[in-house]
Amino acid sequence: MASGDKPDFEYVKLHHARWNIFDMINTAGRAAIPATLFYDIDISWTEALREKFAALGQKITITAVLLKAIAIAQIKHPATRTVMLPGGQLIQLNKLQGQFTVERFVDEQPAVFFGAIKEPDQKPITDITKELQTYGSAPIEEVPQLRIESKFSKSPWLLRQLMIFVGMRVPQVRLRFMGATFGLSSLGKYGCRNLISPSVITSMFCVGEAEERPLVVNGKIEIRPMVSIVLNFDHRVLDGATAARFMQDIIELLRGGLEEYVRDELERLSSKNEKQSSQARTPDLAQTV
Repeated sequence: MASGDKPDFEYVKLHHARWNIFDMINTAGRAAIPATLFYDIDISWTEALREKFAALGQKITITAVLLKAIAIAQIKHPATRTVMLPGGQLIQLNKLQGQFTVERFVDEQPAVFFGAIKEPDQKPITDITKELQTYGSAPIEEVPQLRIESKFSKSPWLLRQLMIFVGMRVPQVRLRFMGATFGLSSLGKYGCRNLISPSVITSMFCVGEAEERPLVVNGKIEIRPMVSIVLNFDHRVLDGATAARFMQDIIELLRGGLEEYVRDELERLSSKNEKQSSQARTPDLAQTV
């Protein structure tokens, strides 16, 4: 071999930070029988909602809105938050929790972590947005969920496999480490329109880029903000019609049904802004005397 020439191939070690996603796909997702539904959704109302929040000084994300809408829809569709244990027994999860993928860099290597938002159906969208920002930018050691996953990825292979084995069979252990009732993954910021993610949770959502597209409305072509959403679900637990009804409820929420769930939050923000404006206009008597 000439000096400086590289071999035809070389073995590369899988970085420990990627072991969590590898274990989830290889172990939790192996038994699932995936089925997929594809949707292109007009999010004009959702974008108008974001503008309302922006006018009140609050920037919210589409991901935050989706997390809330999906959780609300899951209340009506318990099968979407049901999981199958390896022995075939079904368990229904009653505490809603949204899981989402977070890319962070560990030792200059990209690694996928799993963030978690507990009870997004009950949380204000502004709080959900703040939690998402924390997962994306705060140091890993300062975010409890990420810190746990980081430590787990550094554990010996045999210990990880033992914990996963127990967690997949004992509901109490599963809820302690993976209590998600649905998952969400998005590559929209990279211009991706569609994505089919591994079915590691019964209901797994993949979200594309929000963009303006032509849409036929009342026989006329209009330009509307659109987003593609893919629902990849475990067919052992969910039938296609059940999954489709679930998606229809989510779509209705994104088209305006979410209004009743955010009305109080908008009113609180509006009242807070009015109070702050009033205080700013009121002169300080101590200084004017």
